[in-house]
Amino acid sequence: MTTIRVNTQAFSDQKPGTSGLRKKVTQFQQPGYLENFVQAIFNTITPSSNQRLVIGGDGRFYNREAIQVIVRMAIANGFTEILVGQGGILSTPAASCVIRKNKACGGIILSASHNPGGPDEDFGIKFNGENGGPAPEPITEAIFQQTLKITQYQTIDYNDIDLDKLGTLQIAQAQVTIFDPVIDYADLMASMFDFDAMKQLFQQGKFRMCFDAMHAVNGPYAKEILERRLGAPIGTVINATPLTDFGGGHPDPNLVHAHELVALLHGDDPLDFGAASDGDGDRNMILGKRFYINPCDSLAILTANADCIPAYAKGLAGVARSMPTSRAADRVASAMDIPCFETPTGWKFFGNLLDAGKITLCGEESFGTGSDHVREKDGLWAVLFWLNLIAAKNQPVRDIVENHWAKYGRDYFTRHDYEGVDSNNAQAMISQLKAKIPTMPGQTFIDKNKSEIKIESADDFQYLDPVDNSKTSEQGVRVYLSNGGRIVFRLSGTGTQGATLRVYFDCFQQHPDLLAQDPQHALSELVDIAQSLAGIKQFTGRVKPDVIT
Repeated sequence: MTTIRVNTQAFSDQKPGTSGLRKKVTQFQQPGYLENFVQAIFNTITPSSNQRLVIGGDGRFYNREAIQVIVRMAIANGFTEILVGQGGILSTPAASCVIRKNKACGGIILSASHNPGGPDEDFGIKFNGENGGPAPEPITEAIFQQTLKITQYQTIDYNDIDLDKLGTLQIAQAQVTIFDPVIDYADLMASMFDFDAMKQLFQQGKFRMCFDAMHAVNGPYAKEILERRLGAPIGTVINATPLTDFGGGHPDPNLVHAHELVALLHGDDPLDFGAASDGDGDRNMILGKRFYINPCDSLAILTANADCIPAYAKGLAGVARSMPTSRAADRVASAMDIPCFETPTGWKFFGNLLDAGKITLCGEESFGTGSDHVREKDGLWAVLFWLNLIAAKNQPVRDIVENHWAKYGRDYFTRHDYEGVDSNNAQAMISQLKAKIPTMPGQTFIDKNKSEIKIESADDFQYLDPVDNSKTSEQGVRVYLSNGGRIVFRLSGTGTQGATLRVYFDCFQQHPDLLAQDPQHALSELVDIAQSLAGIKQFTGRVKPDVIT
């Protein structure tokens, strides 16, 4: 074992967010930077002896090098069993599956999620606990405090291990196993869904789909499940090989970045079904023939139809959504007489509810959906849920969604992202909005029909966890309007430079003649009100958002 001293002051910016630590690759490549954070994790979760640790990542640039560092440090810190995904590959939901199945003390997941990859792009690291979910705030805070005070890290002198060769090595006291990262996850999916019904979709020869893996981690998983186990035609999965730079693309499954998939669903001969997932495989986008499903509606529709899926045939304990997600799931939960929880953004908040048995399904508007089968959002699981639903109902995507709107009404929703905004200006905008909250109620705006729209209430969202009574504050400014609309302003922490301002709009509509509007048209008045309230153009210098979803 080798002890290496570090200058802790050089790493004082290692403050993990809700999704772990994300920085540029060049920052992680600084001597001692990655090691400082990894040692802080190990110091926090001690003792390490007789413990099992899972390691893997999304295959982005620096993934393999980082894994070698972490394996040597894990051995030096006393772990007795280390499980590493072959090739360094392990999707985030699969990591949760493997941690839970093997009763590991936790896992280190290397990913910057949907952010770009490459030598000058982004890298990330996070610790998931023994439940398979993201570490709770007390743990992430303890890790950060460790990074500020540790003076050394532990490692061993050992050559790089072969990450591509399946098998087990004995190194010092530790067994290091390189395992197939796909099989456990694929088997779990087979136990939950009606694979026979989905096979029939493809055997009939009329149903055509495409899954865009975006040269990210879910390529091997989708090939195994969709093409090998379900019998979808070879080539159904496109961009299936994980690449260190995601093929030069942006591995974010939305209408802008998944343009190749979108074209296949909107062309002269459109496919019946399309889906995509992100860098680490936990997000999803679902498309029908010339039809887009926003993630808020997706959560509500899956909740309403969960009894079509074998794993949920006995009913749901409850459902949860992140605060910015539209209130569509709330209406379904009310009709089903099950609880619906509104949480801050961040999957760890769902984890508490899942562990306590209070919910079965959960989701967020940022293309994340999941259930109690793991403790992460799960992109491919959501795709299989939709495929199973299409098979069970024998209906195309559009019919399923429009039938849902006819029964429950429609919650129009859109999100406007202003990316790479000057952080100081973005913070100033949010601060002035918070200062206005007491005087907002009663403020009136005139819509295009010369009718009044009043602000009924406004707040800065805070959450009291019903499981552990922990309180989470300052989660976004919410503005509720008299026309049933809602506007949410929030700064996102998923980027590595500048700030991302996200503005969310949703409004309920039940009149049958108004259920087929374009969301941007239906919500245009709310967009104007948001500009007037917040002064987005003045603070950001932007005349329009970078991404609209």
